[in-house]
Amino acid sequence: MPAPTQATFDRLRALAAIDTPESRTSRDVLEAFSGETLTTIPIGTEKDVEVAFTRARAAQVEWAKRPARERAQVLLKFADLVNARRSDLVDMIQAETGKARQYAQEETLDVAMTARWYGRNAPGLLAGKRVAGMLPVFTATRVRYQPKGVVGVISPWNYPLTLAVSDAVAALAGGNAVVIKPDSQTPYCALAAAELLYEAGLPKDLFAVVPGPGAVVGTAIVEACDYLMFTGSSATGATLAEQCGRRLIGFSAELGGKNPMVVTADAPIEHTADGAARACFSNSGQLCISIERIYVERPAVEAFTKAFAERIARLPLGAGYDFVNEMGSLASQAQIDTVAAHVDDAVAKGATVVAGGKARPDLGPYFYEPTVLTGVTDEMTCYANETFGPLVSVYAVESVDEAVERANDTEYGLNASVFAGSAKQAQAIAERINAGTVNINEGYAAAWGSTAAPMGGMGISGVGRRHGTEGLLKYMESQTIARQRVIGLGGVKFVPRNVFLTLVPEIVKNLKFIGR
Repeated sequence: MPAPTQATFDRLRALAAIDTPESRTSRDVLEAFSGETLTTIPIGTEKDVEVAFTRARAAQVEWAKRPARERAQVLLKFADLVNARRSDLVDMIQAETGKARQYAQEETLDVAMTARWYGRNAPGLLAGKRVAGMLPVFTATRVRYQPKGVVGVISPWNYPLTLAVSDAVAALAGGNAVVIKPDSQTPYCALAAAELLYEAGLPKDLFAVVPGPGAVVGTAIVEACDYLMFTGSSATGATLAEQCGRRLIGFSAELGGKNPMVVTADAPIEHTADGAARACFSNSGQLCISIERIYVERPAVEAFTKAFAERIARLPLGAGYDFVNEMGSLASQAQIDTVAAHVDDAVAKGATVVAGGKARPDLGPYFYEPTVLTGVTDEMTCYANETFGPLVSVYAVESVDEAVERANDTEYGLNASVFAGSAKQAQAIAERINAGTVNINEGYAAAWGSTAAPMGGMGISGVGRRHGTEGLLKYMESQTIARQRVIGLGGVKFVPRNVFLTLVPEIVKNLKFIGR
């Protein structure tokens, strides 16, 4: 299969929220497999962001007036379109990121599932609800939700389709508008999502894609939005949270992870090794929730390490717009440099390479072998720092207690994985790990694909949650409307005020007898 055509890029480029793009400075967009120029993208400015927000605010007012079920129908149509155009979307994802096709396909599946979940569930979640009032019978209290306004989204390069639009569909379901800055390496995936949203019936100004550098476009979005959603590094997330805090606007982020896997002595070895391969090397390890640390009880560590190395040796590595390869390219030279630096540092300080360990320029400029290390110690860079590439370390532990202790010995808390001899044992271990998601018999996909459940990080791995009820209501302002009837707090005409005020504490105290 070929990469997307120039006609496709030209069509999508016209959807960017940039005025007179033909007169703008552009930057090259590279094909990750080859490092060669695919096309160009205009570079947005502060003025483009200002115009996008002006238009988005006007469109959002009308969008919020539509019934939630009407908005939901747009998301359901969008989900159908994503499924119908899956092949073209997967081509675009592979072209911009270099990932293997099966992991590019995961993105389209996630987008469709997330859009469908909010399309089906958002109307019910947003419906006004009657809650218990201050005084039974005499106080009628309802809670309703209204959109925050225009949500800013700053999305990364590693999952450029799903992280551009999956958070956005929840915001749109709630009646918000969205202005998004995609990563400069991968702008066309966001534009492809925009095209399908517009085709599904979304007014164009409600989802504006402004490509450009973070220092310019990203900063302008932070300064203009009513809520910010960010996916990226913990360091950048902390800076953005500070900026949002100064403006007193809401902020949600999925950030970095140094994610652990726990393997018990009685875990099924071949199954665990196969699951670990996906957990560690999907998208070439360039995934916030991929596994970088594996703790194996000592009786099983030799057998697991051997089986894992053999599984990695069989893992097909290469370029191609098909399902032949299980691991593709890294996304850029910067990624290659980081992985090589971590591996070289560890080896120089005494670590052992069990599998992989070197770049593969014969396959393409950004290829690096899936790499497994043992003997990693705390003075090595990769011990505690996120590599964000195809590198994992295996550690022997004396007990499950030690494995859990070491899994939790980190500032991060995004994702974890458990492989054990029984479901009961795995569940007990999972509940002891400090991570926003824990997968049993899987690395990350089970939790990520459970779109009804919240997903996010503890510690420096994130703020807030995506997916599920939490992923929608974070974009909403809750409003309480309480109506007092017959009896007010100032008393009633037929009871002297001083008598009434002495009765109030008794009334409140005795509410416990009716469960209040």
